[in-house]
Amino acid sequence: MDFLFPLLILALLVPMFFGIRKQKRESEKVTALQENLKVGDPVITTSGLYGTVVDLDDTTVDLEIAEDVVTTWLRAAIREVRVDDTATTSEDAAVADTADDAAPVDESADQTATRLSKD
Repeated sequence: MDFLFPLLILALLVPMFFGIRKQKRESEKVTALQENLKVGDPVITTSGLYGTVVDLDDTTVDLEIAEDVVTTWLRAAIREVRVDDTATTSEDAAVADTADDAAPVDESADQTATRLSKD
């Protein structure tokens, strides 16, 4: 009974400690990302806006969100730098081509009615 209270405190503090460590790591990662921005980087803001970095300042970033449309954002509003998904796009196209190559199944009207009426 003497060890119950210290174990309870330990059981509450250990998950809190690991949660704080994870949050600190994520914060450092986002800060490093925002400090390493360069002109031409395709980015996504915290509000979900896609743009390309056209100018950088100490605290602000100018994003081109459409042709000849430039907006100014705080660096802290940049959530992530996009990467080109050309590899996944070609894989998706290959899967789609494979699905298109499948031969259609020929069945009569009676077979269709039987298949649809099965319970």
